[in-house]
Amino acid sequence: MQLSSCSRKLFIFPNKPSKPKLFSRRWFCLTISNSVESNSLESETLKTLEWSSVCKQVAAFTSTSMGSSAANGARLPVGRTPQESQMLLDQTTAARLISRPPDFSEIEDLSDILAVASSGQLLTIRELCTVRRTLKAAREVFQYLQQLASDSNHPERASEELEIIRSERKRNIENLDSLLREVSNRIFQSGGIDRPLITQRRSRMCVGIRASHRYLLPDGIVLNVSSSGATYFMEPKDAIDLNNMEVRLSNSEKTEERAILSLFASEIANSKYEINDLLDKILEVDLAFARAAYAQWLNGVCPTFNFGNFEGFDSVEDDNDLTVNIDGIRHPLLLESSLKSFSDSLAIGCVNDADMGNGNGALTSKSMSEFPVPVDIKIRQGTRVVVISGPNTGGKTASMKTLGLMSLMSKAGMHLPAQNRPKLPWFDVILADIGDHQSLEQNLSTFSGHISRICKILEVTSKQSLVLLDEIGSGTDPSEGVALSTSILQYLKERVNVAVVTTHYADLSRMKDKDPSFDNAAMEFSLETLQPTYRILWGSTGDSNALNIAQSIGFDRNIIDRAHTWVEKLKPEQQQERRGMLYQSLQEERNRLKTQAEKAASIHAEILNTYYEIQHEAEDLDKREKELMAKEAQLVQQELMDARSQIETVIQKFEKKLKISDRDQLSSLIRETESAIASIVKAHTPADTFPASEADRASYTPQLGEQVRVKGLGGKLATVAESAGDDDTILVQYGKVKVRVKKSSIRAVPSSGKNVVTSSSALRVRQNGESRGNSESNSNNIEPSYGPVVRTSKNTVDLRGMRLEEASMRLEMAITECRPYSVLFVVHGVGTGAIKERAIDILRNHSRVTNYEPENPMNYGCTIAYVK
Repeated sequence: MQLSSCSRKLFIFPNKPSKPKLFSRRWFCLTISNSVESNSLESETLKTLEWSSVCKQVAAFTSTSMGSSAANGARLPVGRTPQESQMLLDQTTAARLISRPPDFSEIEDLSDILAVASSGQLLTIRELCTVRRTLKAAREVFQYLQQLASDSNHPERASEELEIIRSERKRNIENLDSLLREVSNRIFQSGGIDRPLITQRRSRMCVGIRASHRYLLPDGIVLNVSSSGATYFMEPKDAIDLNNMEVRLSNSEKTEERAILSLFASEIANSKYEINDLLDKILEVDLAFARAAYAQWLNGVCPTFNFGNFEGFDSVEDDNDLTVNIDGIRHPLLLESSLKSFSDSLAIGCVNDADMGNGNGALTSKSMSEFPVPVDIKIRQGTRVVVISGPNTGGKTASMKTLGLMSLMSKAGMHLPAQNRPKLPWFDVILADIGDHQSLEQNLSTFSGHISRICKILEVTSKQSLVLLDEIGSGTDPSEGVALSTSILQYLKERVNVAVVTTHYADLSRMKDKDPSFDNAAMEFSLETLQPTYRILWGSTGDSNALNIAQSIGFDRNIIDRAHTWVEKLKPEQQQERRGMLYQSLQEERNRLKTQAEKAASIHAEILNTYYEIQHEAEDLDKREKELMAKEAQLVQQELMDARSQIETVIQKFEKKLKISDRDQLSSLIRETESAIASIVKAHTPADTFPASEADRASYTPQLGEQVRVKGLGGKLATVAESAGDDDTILVQYGKVKVRVKKSSIRAVPSSGKNVVTSSSALRVRQNGESRGNSESNSNNIEPSYGPVVRTSKNTVDLRGMRLEEASMRLEMAITECRPYSVLFVVHGVGTGAIKERAIDILRNHSRVTNYEPENPMNYGCTIAYVK
């Protein structure tokens, strides 16, 4: 392959070792400052701009392991000066003109081998072959290092001596082998061994022989004996001199081989700098051709640097007077997927020939029309700060990051995926504050993170720097954010080449009217489609378009007009008035919140008092329950004894009359006796204290201060504390506790005022004679005394957050553990209703549950069960 005159000038290889240069594998550099702070900021900027992803794209076009490692590790060379960046661009352009790149297939990285040789260690044959193969391939690529590969006669002379030694050793081995074969055959024919055996013991050739036939070799030397002692390994007398010669020649051969390897290692170690320099140049060329192939893949064009006031460069003024003039730029990472799709279409023949490139494999603008929307970047001469405004998701941040990445790619000698001939300044350092820098570890909020990073950026910028700030001043009070942002931009304009910022603050866009160093740009937004177009309108001020979008969607016209009125009030000239109104509004809100806080404190104190009262009542429930059960047991025993005595008297009378009565009187006697027994049972059955008919219940409305019986309190007397409301509930007071209950659960007190005690024995009679009905029918039956229905921690089971099986098991256990005639509060919550349904199903079918009350406004998410 013949290089063009242009490319010959780009790849020059010195005969002597040179100092580390820009392209040395050990001196790849992305920064120009030795400051740790500056390097940290630039590293974060490279990460923000996704420089490593672009380098990985270039890595796909490298041909050597060194180039692939450098590109994948984001260690591509970046010019530290304008001259170096221009040289990189020239290399890429020259390499792109060559139709077929060099063959790097035989070139390997020799760094590890050079390190071994430099340490004084010997190299293996494989390592020597690797060095030779790489040097030969490099000579074929560059026609260089011919003298390094052949400028030494010592290895040749050493090879001649080694050849003589190996020739003599071969001859000696042949004589020794012939002698031992003859001896071994003779021993075999004499019966001294089962088959001829020639072997090696103690590094000497010998024959095998039975111990009983040792006499066949009278002057032989025993070198070894088998484990059984039956076989001797003997060296015949005639073979002693030949074995001695073999040992001497073998040692001489090893010594000569070691000397040759040492000479080669020494030669490679002495040529360490030349080889390293060669590898650096190979890497330089490999990366140049990789950048060229990458540019071809992107359909890139070579940018032109606007060197401005750099020493040694003349400032060239263009007709359009733009310091940054880039047409149709596309982000390479967004372009990658589109290029892959186009390649797939090309592979299956979906692209017309008219859409193909210009003859060198590059894609034309026609074939790229469906790819990501191209962006134009236009910054006029003299502009130091550009303020980009517009709606969210409109492409402000993406456009700003694209400018930063294109500046970095130009410094690294890459062609840009743009149209025409891009022009932009050479920036010594590119710094960006993009994204959320919130840090819990460093106790930084979003605003603090941004301000901390901007502060560091201001400390390291120079007159040739590019600064990119996203959403400057956001995350704090808008008025203070605008003030701080304005001051920062005023500071930046005197200390950087170009600064690009994005914002939603309209005040920052007005800085252009007072200072020509500022300029505006806006992201275009289509009101027809209500979608961003991702195009930049340079020199324009962008709006959020929120009101236009709302109007297009169909908001009420009054809402839109009122919003426009507020926009007018929020203009800068109305700020002072707005601050006064805002202060007054805050004072009123403060007073209102203070009043609410005092009221809440009062309610809280009242709730605490009620809580302590209920807690005191609940603590005494166990004691009261035991006393009631003991008293109830005594009453039941007494009533049983009275009933038994009366029934026995009736039976005795029946037996006496039965003896004197005839057959005709028998039926009458039986009816009389049954009637007497029924009267006794009725006398011992308590009267129902509640109205029987539904009509009586519905029509009954208690008055304020009236005493009533409440079903939820076990039929206990309570006082009406509040007149009945429209919600069908009444507030009653039982002791010190006030509770709101349903109107249907209240019964009037009979006029006699007698509080009939419920008999457990009577209840058992009813239960033995009647089947268990539903909750509504049970309300008509005589109910046992359960005491006040007050919820405590002891009579509550909470099923919320459990699975169905776990909740079922927990409820079954709670019912089993309940004392007789106690109340159980089942808290199932609302949720999906699955636990509630399972709980009610268990309560409905459990043998110990006599009745249950579904949830109500006073017990929302809770069902009350009565356990016998």
